[in-house]
Amino acid sequence: MAKRILLIITGGIAAYKGLALIRLLKKEGHNVNVVLTEGALKFVTPLSVQALAGTEPHTALFSPTEESRIGHIALSRDADMIVVYPATANILAKMHHGFADDLASTILLATDKPILVAPAMNHRMWNHPATQQNVDALTARGVRFVGPEEGDMACGEYGPGRAVEPEELVQTIRETRADKISDIASGLRVLVTAGPTHEAIDPVRYIANRSSGKQGYAIAAAFAQCGAHVTLVSGPTSLPAPEDVARIHVTTAEEMFYACQHVGPVEIAVCVAAVADWRLETPSAHKLKKGEEERLQLALVRNPDILASISQPGPTRPPLVIGFAAETDDVQENAAQKRTRKNCDWIVANGVDAQNAPFGQDDNTVMIIDETSTETWPHLPKEEVAARLVQRAVQAVRARTSHSV
Repeated sequence: MAKRILLIITGGIAAYKGLALIRLLKKEGHNVNVVLTEGALKFVTPLSVQALAGTEPHTALFSPTEESRIGHIALSRDADMIVVYPATANILAKMHHGFADDLASTILLATDKPILVAPAMNHRMWNHPATQQNVDALTARGVRFVGPEEGDMACGEYGPGRAVEPEELVQTIRETRADKISDIASGLRVLVTAGPTHEAIDPVRYIANRSSGKQGYAIAAAFAQCGAHVTLVSGPTSLPAPEDVARIHVTTAEEMFYACQHVGPVEIAVCVAAVADWRLETPSAHKLKKGEEERLQLALVRNPDILASISQPGPTRPPLVIGFAAETDDVQENAAQKRTRKNCDWIVANGVDAQNAPFGQDDNTVMIIDETSTETWPHLPKEEVAARLVQRAVQAVRARTSHSV
């Protein structure tokens, strides 16, 4: 399947291989957009790139023509995948530490698309602890590395650090799904709850809430795209099941509770569902008729607490349990209290009022509260919230499980 590929060529002797990569990608039908760093311009010319790619390469962060539409953002959004070939030690360090001092590093910081990196450098630079720390951190974030290989180098030395050949990189691109973020969650089992619950009043009416399920479904999809085995326990929604996700349909809070109990052991549980706290003690078997009464009294009883149940200490407790909290006032304080009360590891909180009503919307503003800190994220599409949460969660659970071994 043809992809829109943004190729970033950085400054190294292997930059000339970027020209061969462009030719091979175009031959396979891919649309190739190219960014040349200042270092890359020392090894390849814009004219050579344009002749092979069919489009003029991008070289400047502040371009009078590109910045009319915020060029670095547009370039990252218009691609299905970003490929850095060759990737120098310098660009890896920039990616790790979030530098944004040129067009390439700014694109890499602004993107939410899959990133393939093919390193190329002297073997001593590759083996240096600083570079290896950068590689480990980027891998944990979902960046996929291809190579380097061991072989002869331009400096006359031999060792690991040689860029993979363009043909091998093309094969990796061919096998990478355009919508796959990475495989950072490979082997992890994840439970996600999503949507509202409906608590029957009678055969016609029910108690519900405004949850659409969009954020929970986005989180389930993001985990699956990262290689996790995902079970989604969903209340009533009109959303289609995400690809590669096992969905269990439920209606009531009790049904959701029992479904979660039978999912089996998981490493991560994310309780996004807006579960009703109360249900009718005895729903009517027949439709309630409107009589002369001015008031209708309903006897309610408490529903089982799904988040607190999953968070209970014991051998079956997941290493990471994440709850959600929608609050109308004192968002941070109330959400922090909920985290303590429920005994979960993190709470993802958002405010619900006339100015910020995320239910049914495509965007969300959240803060992540854990035992030691509160991290506020900007207003983002729910898919981006999901992608960030997945990367943060996977990194945390990998660290916790490695320390327990």
